[in-house]
Amino acid sequence: MKPEKYNLKLQAFNLLFMAIVLAHLPRFWVEIFSHWKTITAVSLSLAALYLKLKSRGAGKVYLLNFACYKAKAEEMCSKERALQLYRGMGIFSEESLAFQKKILEKSGLGEKTYLPRGLTTSPIERGISEERKESEGVIFGAIEELLHKSGVKTGDIGIVVVNCSLFNPVPCLSDTIVNRFKLRHDVFSFSLAGMGCSAGVIAIDVANQLLQVHPRTYAMVVSTENLTHNPYFGNNRAMLLSNCLFRVGGAAILLSNHPSDRHRSKYELVHTFRTNEATNDASYKCVYEEEDEQGTVGIRLSKHLMAVAGEALKKNISTLAPFVLPWSEQLLVFATLVARKLLTKKVKVYIPDFKLAFEHFCIHAGGKSVLDELQKSLKLGQVQMEPSRMTLYRFGNTSSSSLWYELAYCEAKGRVSAGHRVWQIGFGSGFKCNSMIWKALKTIDPLAEKNPWMDEIHDFPVLSLH
Repeated sequence: MKPEKYNLKLQAFNLLFMAIVLAHLPRFWVEIFSHWKTITAVSLSLAALYLKLKSRGAGKVYLLNFACYKAKAEEMCSKERALQLYRGMGIFSEESLAFQKKILEKSGLGEKTYLPRGLTTSPIERGISEERKESEGVIFGAIEELLHKSGVKTGDIGIVVVNCSLFNPVPCLSDTIVNRFKLRHDVFSFSLAGMGCSAGVIAIDVANQLLQVHPRTYAMVVSTENLTHNPYFGNNRAMLLSNCLFRVGGAAILLSNHPSDRHRSKYELVHTFRTNEATNDASYKCVYEEEDEQGTVGIRLSKHLMAVAGEALKKNISTLAPFVLPWSEQLLVFATLVARKLLTKKVKVYIPDFKLAFEHFCIHAGGKSVLDELQKSLKLGQVQMEPSRMTLYRFGNTSSSSLWYELAYCEAKGRVSAGHRVWQIGFGSGFKCNSMIWKALKTIDPLAEKNPWMDEIHDFPVLSLH
């Protein structure tokens, strides 16, 4: 038989077969085909997104190492000492002191978090000089440890990205790093400001984008916050929360796109996903710097913060899910969405099991209530939440750097093995929810590690926090 006639007969058979199948499809599947245009549009959108991200992230980016700053013992501040400091200032009303005590008791913070020296003296010491001392102490300490651990020379670093929301001096913090470590004159340096606790993911994403167009380059990312610059000395309850939750911390991360660095790197960057809800007024103002009734500047946290964070997380998950979830989970999600569309809204949307996609979860340690809500939303167990809860307990809310204290906890526990996948999730003002996905390239030996947990990792987890 000639190939042409064979192909025609095959096509005719296929058409006949499809006609028979369609004639016997139940109503449910007929309804699905009636929405074929919608399904096709969604499929094409996902395909376009996949191709876009694939083309954007064509170059491999590796994480050689990272370092988290551990403050000096004299800066350690228990909850009782913090309350004594607040009372000694003579600024807060009795109602505000009682409120801060209540928040501290329920915050999830332990007794060994750190406050900057300027806020623990009597009287307190503020001003640009003291603010610089705090930032330089954290940043320089983290970078010096990172350079020691990685063995990379400062002259080989071609990109520097720093994120610090509240403290933005002139010259900027990235210039401070260039000056202190005598980086080369053609270094690409950036300082990200006002982007909240999720800015650490943004900083990594910026470095990643630059590494796609600058071959054989090292990028150093520094995530920190400054407490000396912006404590709140007023009596507005919505602004007092930051005094109770935020503590000293910072991290430095070294990235590389050198193919030869793969064998000595810890992780490979797989994806970054960013969600920005600032177009919505409620989201935009849920974490907002402004003056209170007496003209005192502070950060106001809205009572709608948890709802806003939940909505941002949903949108971030809807973007990353097709890239990380196994097909079985994706099909279950799709099936429930179709059932809700065609049958009844009473069908619950299936919450995928992200434990099938990741071995480690590093969720921003914003506060106990935040972690409780996210654990419920993502259906995670105590083991998955342990790095975040222990970080909050030991170091407090260190803003954008908390994700790295959490990953350091996983390493110190000896839980990271080659091939493991890590999901880091940051939340911040705007409102933003940003995610990073990493793949471990080696099994991490805790005995060979130097990080802020190593001297006391035997004390964790604190079982009473579960």
